Amino acid sequence: MPILDPHSFADAEQPQTRHLTLRLTVDFTRRVLAGEAVLRLDRDSGGPLDLDTRSLTIRSVRCGGREVAFTLHEETPILGQKLSLNVPAGESEVTIAYETSPDSSALQWLSPEQTAGKRQPFLFSQCQAIHARALAPLQDTPRRRITYDAELTIPAALTAVMSAGPAAPVGAHTETKVLAFHMPQPIAPYLLALAVGDLEARDLSPRSRVYAEPATVDAAASEFSEVEAILEAAEKLFGPYDWDRFDMLVLPPSFPYGGMENPRITFLTPTLLAGDRSLVAVVAHELAHSWTGNLITNATAEHFWLNEGFTVWAERRIVEAVWGQDAVLLAWANGAKALEGSLSRYGKDSPLTKLKTDLVGVDPDDAISQIPYEKGARLLVLMERFVGRERWDRFVREYMDRFRFSSITSYQFLAFLEEKLPGTPFAVRAEEWLYTAGLPDNAPAFPSAALDAITSLASGFTAGERPAAEVVARWSPGEMVLYLQNLPRVLSSEDCAWLDANLALTGRGNHEILVEWLTVAAGSDYEPAFPRIREVLLGVGRVKYLRPLYSALGRHPRTQALARDCYAAARPGYHGLSRRVVEQVIAGY
Repeated sequence: MPILDPHSFADAEQPQTRHLTLRLTVDFTRRVLAGEAVLRLDRDSGGPLDLDTRSLTIRSVRCGGREVAFTLHEETPILGQKLSLNVPAGESEVTIAYETSPDSSALQWLSPEQTAGKRQPFLFSQCQAIHARALAPLQDTPRRRITYDAELTIPAALTAVMSAGPAAPVGAHTETKVLAFHMPQPIAPYLLALAVGDLEARDLSPRSRVYAEPATVDAAASEFSEVEAILEAAEKLFGPYDWDRFDMLVLPPSFPYGGMENPRITFLTPTLLAGDRSLVAVVAHELAHSWTGNLITNATAEHFWLNEGFTVWAERRIVEAVWGQDAVLLAWANGAKALEGSLSRYGKDSPLTKLKTDLVGVDPDDAISQIPYEKGARLLVLMERFVGRERWDRFVREYMDRFRFSSITSYQFLAFLEEKLPGTPFAVRAEEWLYTAGLPDNAPAFPSAALDAITSLASGFTAGERPAAEVVARWSPGEMVLYLQNLPRVLSSEDCAWLDANLALTGRGNHEILVEWLTVAAGSDYEPAFPRIREVLLGVGRVKYLRPLYSALGRHPRTQALARDCYAAARPGYHGLSRRVVEQVIAGY
């Protein structure tokens, strides 16, 4: 059969799902979603239909009110189980009654004790890259964009949000209520999202609000109060915002990512609530996805750089527009260290350091790194500098117009680039960037004398060079991170003690600074930092922080023991994606 996507059973010759209707009951006692999915197909010619599922219990399949035979095939690694059926001629809707697994890879169920308020349970989804099939039976590939409606039956005391139009009550009972949602714009299935919990909302502008648990909602509203200015800056750069609303949800700490760009309801980690708005660039990144990722989407995970490289580039254009040149240079400098770390982790010759990857037989979760983000963004800067910003910005607008609400490949992008800006792919050696491992030698530089002074100061630390107190007092949080990033990964106990005493690191609430410091402390076997390391590992589930901390703890016998002890205690509260990463790290000790 003609395969659309190496990570999907969807067949290019079979009908395409155009619209999905979900009617689901959220059962916190059993930790399942139960109900039905209705797939509206693009034609009524009948014939075979193959769908993606993972750990779903299929109760029945109906077409036109009649039961239809189906086959749920054996589970395969990575892809899950293919659900096969034959659609009767003349029918264009398939209704599937099903139930998710308590261990669904798309869902995390939290007990009240694992939330900020400690009063109510919490549920949230995470469907990227190929976990939507664990939430509903569908064609789980970005090539098959869908609109959707949903009705969620939830406990009466709780609130629900989805990556769709705001909740509308359609029914209420003593113990439950039913909320309806509508998403009229076609999205990739991985952008299906829901969350249910004890939530309150604060309006930030006429088209944006933030949701969070009552204990954190005011802090979140304060932290993200600049969102309308960020949104307006993005529209000036990339064109009108096509998703009606830009709402945000601050999740419990177990959320594995900094943010997830679900349309209309971006999911965010509470580690962004630094109290000084210093980490709001993550919101700029997720907002930028409204154009680069959600409006135009990678056709498969092998072209992931089209989502993330474009979004890092777009995020930094927003940062420059809102916060200025110094802020964007700092972002590129911090990103360079992140890229260096990913290249080192994989090895510069690894095929996973290419932008266009070959992921046949590879779980896309295992291919996530800073490569598509930072390497991809640098390729786009190279193109921007070659043609000039004015021409490049016109090209980006044309790109948005040509491919809006579609899913494309790297080949389509290059062809369009050659059409609009002839000679550019050849001039910047685009194919080398896409198909060759490592970082090409024509990678753009982002010079800054001020930032060079900070990195030079860090490199001289072990030789006795110490930053003066008045210099440190002038550093922004990002500059402090840059200094810490450029320190040696292993220091003496005396050097660690000096850093902690003079830079007040262990008590920091900004997790970018805190985790960068604790990574150095862990790698240096610095015992005074152990309690704080334990506190972070038990209280935060963000992969960006867990990977470096657990990796650094692997350098010494007693820190390895600390890592295993922390993981044993923290594992029940970690998301499945976080558990997978940590177990891979610890297995390498």
